[in-house]
Amino acid sequence: MTTQPMIKLADGNIMPQLGLGVWQATHDQTVAAVTDALDTGYRAIDTAAIYKNEAGVGEALQASTLPRDQLFITTKLWNTDQSDPQKALEEESLQKLRLDFVDLYLIHWPVPDQDTYVDAWRGLLRLQEQGLTKSIGVSNFHPHHLQRLKAETGVFPVINQVELHPLFQQRQLHAWNATHQIQTESWSPLAQGGEGVFDQPLIRQLALKYGKTPAQIVIRWHLDSGLVVIPKSVTPTRIRENFDVFDFRLDKDELGDIAKLDSGKRLGPDPDVPRTNFPT
Repeated sequence: MTTQPMIKLADGNIMPQLGLGVWQATHDQTVAAVTDALDTGYRAIDTAAIYKNEAGVGEALQASTLPRDQLFITTKLWNTDQSDPQKALEEESLQKLRLDFVDLYLIHWPVPDQDTYVDAWRGLLRLQEQGLTKSIGVSNFHPHHLQRLKAETGVFPVINQVELHPLFQQRQLHAWNATHQIQTESWSPLAQGGEGVFDQPLIRQLALKYGKTPAQIVIRWHLDSGLVVIPKSVTPTRIRENFDVFDFRLDKDELGDIAKLDSGKRLGPDPDVPRTNFPT
């Protein structure tokens, strides 16, 4: 197994291209999954306040002997906390994570009907200045949300984490992000357990060709597409399987064939839908 690739963000910070997501994992599942992931070689962990498992991540990190500078920890500001990011990070998330700082702090959703995401972004800029987070970004933002951040604060996020998988590839958004030096990161990269993806004949053919599982083919597609990817699993064998993707690459024609699988259908909500409580 070769060393996993790293991504340099626009602010100069470096992050692993492959990490572990812990959405919907219980406290105990999170402790075990993060422990297994770190033992496997993962160094990036992605959580969020709304996942209610930051304490589980913190417990696993506390038990680890890995130096802090080898870890890349992401958490997210929830919608109802956008009025006070300082409190949400300093008094809540960091306490639960048992950390002095996170490597990446994201605004979880723009929630346009709430119209507080620009002020929240100003709060994240202050948190970065204080050293409580090294990098700042967003999740589930459309270009017009990102443009507004830039217009009103002068600063683009370094990352935009969005739903992205072979059936919903968001190529226009990915290209727009790249043009503005915003790294695209994929959540639900396996389409929530591979539904409709793993049984695609093309994915199965590629799995046979490379001696890999359909999940490994999809994760490799994310990597070869220049995306940061955070597959979630609480199963030790799958955590290891998802990391065993650095000994092969898909070729240009194969990437082009996978591009044809895009159906443009979301599994999660559209960020522009006026709702103040999103499920993820």
